[in-house]
Amino acid sequence: MAFKTVLAVIGGKESEADLQQAIALCSEVQAHLSVLALQVALSPTFSDYPVDTDWLDRRHAHHKAFKREAAAYEAACAAGGLSFDLSSYYDDPLFLTEELTRRAFYADLITIGSRAMKAEDLAGIVINGGLFDAMSPLLLLPESREATLRPARVLVGWNGKIEAARAVRESLDLLMAAETVNVAIVDPASPYGKADGEPGSELAAYLARHGVNVTIDQLPSGGRPVEDVLNQRAREISADLMVLGAYGHSRLRQRIFGGVTSSMLKGVQTPALLVR
Repeated sequence: MAFKTVLAVIGGKESEADLQQAIALCSEVQAHLSVLALQVALSPTFSDYPVDTDWLDRRHAHHKAFKREAAAYEAACAAGGLSFDLSSYYDDPLFLTEELTRRAFYADLITIGSRAMKAEDLAGIVINGGLFDAMSPLLLLPESREATLRPARVLVGWNGKIEAARAVRESLDLLMAAETVNVAIVDPASPYGKADGEPGSELAAYLARHGVNVTIDQLPSGGRPVEDVLNQRAREISADLMVLGAYGHSRLRQRIFGGVTSSMLKGVQTPALLVR
């Protein structure tokens, strides 16, 4: 995966720190940074009465504050001395999702930082527009860790499903360049099941043919959530990056029941590349 254009979604409180992470990533690999600053517009309270002027005043003030933030983002990019463009949109979630999807078609990677992830409406826009609609790789940037697009140690979450397979193929260049790659299989199926072999052996052979220094980690969950097991293993091997297949279920089922991806969004501890 060659990173020539990175789409950084910025929004939420104190989001300039997210922007600085994206600037550092693009500077590392000399990529063009395309910043998409988003703010969900204040909606009127529907009732039997017309919208009052107080709501219009608050919306105007809200929009004006966002324009000041967008100007600060542009100044920060200019100070970074890298190739960039910046667009800002203040609108309803549907329009923002459509705009993000359109922009994702022309980027190699989407990034979202911890501040934007805390804004549920913005995180939903990125998931729907980026992962589901555009099917673009999404890099989660936790607050407490520096991220890199040249990781030395990578943890791959593997469950034998199509999303995990796509994640491996999309990140193959990263895996080939890494010093070590650990493939984590949580509660692996019996070797006498459908795979008819040791869990992870076929993936290990595939990666080894590409020159990847790969190790298979079969990890018992002990009843813990899968995301907790993966986060712990990433800490144990000092992983610079996690590679995960995202959203193996439909949007509706994920919204109702949740899943590993939803939990990772809320509690990611290591930079994580999600691919659907």
